[in-house]
Amino acid sequence: MTTPDSGRPDAQSEAGSAAVRPRRLRGKGGSGWWKDAVAVASFAAFGFWITGRMWLNPGDGIRDNPTDMAQFEWMLAHGARVVTELAYPFSSDRMNVPESVNLMANTSVLSVSLPMTPITLLFGTRAAFLLFLTLGMIATATAWYFLLSRVVLPGARGPAWLGATFCAYAPAMVSHANAHPNIVSQYVVPLIIWRTLRLADPGRWLRNGLLLALVIVWQAFLNLEILLMTAIGLAVVIVAMVIGRPELRARVRPFVAGLATAAVVSAVLLAYPLYMQFFGPAAYHGLPWLIRGYSTDLASFFAYSRESLAGDARSAAGLAKNPTEENAFFGWPLVILVVALVWWLRHGTVVLGLAVLGLLFAVLSLGREIRFDRRGTGVPGPWALLEDLPVLHSVVPTRWALAITPIIGLILAYGAAKVRELTARHPDRRSQLRFAAATGLAMALVPVLPTPLPTKRLEPVPEFVTSGAWRPYLTGGRSVVTLPLPDTEYAEPLRWSARTRQEMPIARGYFLGPDTRPGRDRVALFSAPPRPTSSFFGTIRRTGEVPPISERTRREAVEDLRYWRAGVVVLGPHEHADALRTGMTELTGVEPEYTGGVWIWDARPLTG
Repeated sequence: MTTPDSGRPDAQSEAGSAAVRPRRLRGKGGSGWWKDAVAVASFAAFGFWITGRMWLNPGDGIRDNPTDMAQFEWMLAHGARVVTELAYPFSSDRMNVPESVNLMANTSVLSVSLPMTPITLLFGTRAAFLLFLTLGMIATATAWYFLLSRVVLPGARGPAWLGATFCAYAPAMVSHANAHPNIVSQYVVPLIIWRTLRLADPGRWLRNGLLLALVIVWQAFLNLEILLMTAIGLAVVIVAMVIGRPELRARVRPFVAGLATAAVVSAVLLAYPLYMQFFGPAAYHGLPWLIRGYSTDLASFFAYSRESLAGDARSAAGLAKNPTEENAFFGWPLVILVVALVWWLRHGTVVLGLAVLGLLFAVLSLGREIRFDRRGTGVPGPWALLEDLPVLHSVVPTRWALAITPIIGLILAYGAAKVRELTARHPDRRSQLRFAAATGLAMALVPVLPTPLPTKRLEPVPEFVTSGAWRPYLTGGRSVVTLPLPDTEYAEPLRWSARTRQEMPIARGYFLGPDTRPGRDRVALFSAPPRPTSSFFGTIRRTGEVPPISERTRREAVEDLRYWRAGVVVLGPHEHADALRTGMTELTGVEPEYTGGVWIWDARPLTG
């Protein structure tokens, strides 16, 4: 029987040694295939339960993060354009006219958007986004399940199911399901772990190194932040295993040879994309100072997420920067259970390595200043020493807490496997052991069960956009200027552009780009550097009031419209539509026309 580390000096841990012994990803015989099928079906049920409201209501979108949803729809449209028009994949001029957007420095998700092109073309970008989000969670749970049940805890399907379900549907993952499909799609991570562990196979270092390189590249085009955390996590656990189990050192040579192969091959394949990301046109130097201050409140580790059964928006408010970044929120019972499991399994090298790693990630997530219960403590966190380093200056510190989720999932799987071993060893106590384990798990996990994502009705894309009535205005390389101009608070124009398969280029946008203003050192901005007219309409969007208009304001407006190569200015449905229409009319002296569900101003006479 396969068991986790028993703690006895002479015990040979299957779960621990599985990290270095070659194994095929298949079950022991065919009798368990139906258990695998039930497990995958349960993962699918969870996935559709979480996103069900959007499947049932085709006009709905993510309530708590509609701007990121619009951005991902635009990215999926870009992937389809790369396939159908052979467009350049790493940047685009269809947003932020007349400049371009460095898509390698943004969430371009090319490893998903390219293969999903048929879905995007046939069913639209909203359907492609929803499928990406839902299947991403289901595939993540499935990948963790097969890694756990075939490699880490061979044959232990129940513990594997428990660990995999938590890895995919823990509170942090459901929080990021609020329009971060690239983050909840962590199905490549178990493949990276599997291929890394197989590097120790004697005589296969070249083959194993090449396979690891391929999954690394796959993850790089899905989410680099998750790849960085995975690399650090694997390094800590493998070093702990080598230190704690001297018999593994004989396998170091093939492991290092395979790792070097993977590093060289992945570096060659990613050299140009990474060059574009960090040094290419529209590259930036680190995240904005505000975003780099997104940290994990120490109290949030013991609270419940708003997307959990026991949580709500009121109790979670202020413990995270927004509903999409609730990266901890495990609750007291689960924290106590995990600590108890680590103590119980403390003789297991892998569990100790995971515990150290989880503590490291938790400390890093506290950011530059430790906060407790929504208030700063004045105590600096270790992240303050690291946040200005290259690469790390582009990491959102609170997301280190996100990496704790799979660590807890693995510890839960190890604990369940240990209970499984004890029930087999002590059949006379089977009922009591199972009751105690079920009670502990229920107390810890039932409160964090996921609830469906809250949604809201999206404004339909105006007929002016869907009918192509904008085309005559864009001859000669012109663009559409929308009111208000798109940014982090208003991203509807990205949905419009995506609906046209990016044939309709737009001014400005919602993306990360460099702040090119003097003294800003090209630190990232969300959208392009402000211009007088974008700030003018941003004020109207926030306040509903039209700022004072002078001759200088009118002159700057014409200059900005010329800079954006405006062919037409479009105002769609908006709560401050009247003020926006008044502001644009007074700025330009051009009377608008209402057509196709929008107000339009023909900008061609103004821009030449």
